[in-house]
Amino acid sequence: MKKIALLLTLTFCGINFAQTKNFIDQPYLETTAKVDTLVTPDQIYLSIYIDEGEDRNKTSLEKQERKVAAVLENLGIDLKKQLKLDNLASHYKKYFLKRKNVLKSKSYTLEVYDAMTAGNVLIGLEYEGISNVRLIKTAYSKIESLKLDLKSKAILKAKAQAEALTKPLNQQLGKAIHINDKYFSRPYYYDNMRMAARADYAIEDTVETPIDIEFSKIKVESEVSVRFAIH
Repeated sequence: MKKIALLLTLTFCGINFAQTKNFIDQPYLETTAKVDTLVTPDQIYLSIYIDEGEDRNKTSLEKQERKVAAVLENLGIDLKKQLKLDNLASHYKKYFLKRKNVLKSKSYTLEVYDAMTAGNVLIGLEYEGISNVRLIKTAYSKIESLKLDLKSKAILKAKAQAEALTKPLNQQLGKAIHINDKYFSRPYYYDNMRMAARADYAIEDTVETPIDIEFSKIKVESEVSVRFAIH
């Protein structure tokens, strides 16, 4: 019984070796092609942080929260869809004569879809005295379909290159026998980058309008290596 099992194992290994050997030994041409494109980010993520001040005339967290909501709704932002609560906290501050006070804080992530809206959010919140706004990252919402499109273009480019190489040799390009693809892209993350605006509201009691400008484009790149049989 052991001899039969050993014979079957050797036969199976022999078949695998023969297949591998045939794949390596047949004439082939390997070519690599790369395509890339730039896209404008349509997902801009902002961090908004509010907390209660430590002075006697501190603004309550609830009042600040209502100000944030009013600014965002005035800009046409869907609070349920685009604003998410990240964290909330409270802590005691000890004062002289054993007086204590509870200070609360909240942080949110806001998603907007263009740089103009992001700028308006910044200025609107600044006008209301809320300036702790930070840009987290930018991304592109249709990245998956774009990846597939770039891969298809890279494959066609690789085939065109292979045909250009084999034609002068009077050889025929066969089917693809091995394909390896790579994809390069990532959202742009901004570490501790705080958005800032300067406006003299004491002199001019109006909310400024940001200039119409976009964030830096995101580079998306696809690369394929293809082995074509040739004869």
